[in-house]
Amino acid sequence: MSTEDCIYDVVGIGNAIVDVLAKVGDNFLAERDLDKGSMTYVEAAKAGEIYNDIIPERQVSGGSAANTVAGLASLGADCAFIGKVHDDELGRVFKRDIGAAGIDFFTKPLEEGPATARSIVLVTPDTQRSMFTYLGAAKKLSIEDIDEKLISQGRYLFIEGYLWDDDNAQKALLKACDFAHKHKRDVAFSVSDTSCVKKHRAEMREFIRKYVDILFANEEELEEIFEEKDFYKCLDLIKPMVQISAITRDSRGSVIVNGREKIFVEAEQMEKEVVDSTGAGDIYAAGFLFGMVKGRSLGTCAIIGSIAASEVITHYGARPEVSLRGLVRNRLLQYGKRAAM
Repeated sequence: MSTEDCIYDVVGIGNAIVDVLAKVGDNFLAERDLDKGSMTYVEAAKAGEIYNDIIPERQVSGGSAANTVAGLASLGADCAFIGKVHDDELGRVFKRDIGAAGIDFFTKPLEEGPATARSIVLVTPDTQRSMFTYLGAAKKLSIEDIDEKLISQGRYLFIEGYLWDDDNAQKALLKACDFAHKHKRDVAFSVSDTSCVKKHRAEMREFIRKYVDILFANEEELEEIFEEKDFYKCLDLIKPMVQISAITRDSRGSVIVNGREKIFVEAEQMEKEVVDSTGAGDIYAAGFLFGMVKGRSLGTCAIIGSIAASEVITHYGARPEVSLRGLVRNRLLQYGKRAAM
């Protein structure tokens, strides 16, 4: 099947989550013995305790892969999403938000069992985000939710690493990858978090080697995959495993590895204050994949990713608040690059 038969640019699979965002001080985390700067899974009761102690700034639909397809949609891409919610209030919020972004979402919701997933995102004054996630209904994603026809209709399949934390979701994503490669679709994979790598390093490394065509990770995640602190050695280690790797390094930009080629791209210069780093990697992936959909060079894909990410870190929440399509077009024109979107 050729890409001319595709309805979607990207089909994403991930945890369907509603994010609850709040600003807190470092003492808030320390007093409650909460880990800073990473994602921690909690049970419903613990999520309730944290929620009762905060003043929420916003409640918005989230989830890593869902954020990425939302970013792609804002850039002008056609996307679909696969993820599990409950037919409850938050589940309807998620479905409404993703539909409003122009993303097709056909996954059948639960009618009984655990509630829709939610992630309490605590942002400290240094803009670090600490996430405490109750997965609930998201953990019920199963092989039965993976639609071969839908997978075949996307040019790219995008999967988040957080799915590795549940056995049923692992089986679902492996089935999706099998379908993607059966129909000659590239698989893009975001590592998501160092905590995922630490728990599943060997299996994740083998998955990357066997299934992944395009890898997204940050510097710490890449080093964790190989248990190696020499970043440049890690770049050489990942080179034979995947076709393309896009490795982000915060203010130091990103590095793209493609065969023998390494492309170093500077970070986007910020015109506004950094407020919240939540979702920066997700939206970078959106920009990068959009560039690939449009046939741009890998260096330009990385620039588009950086431009897109620079918007999301200037406000609370992991979804863009302006049209990324317009933002990217204007910035590329400023840089003297072809801006056809």
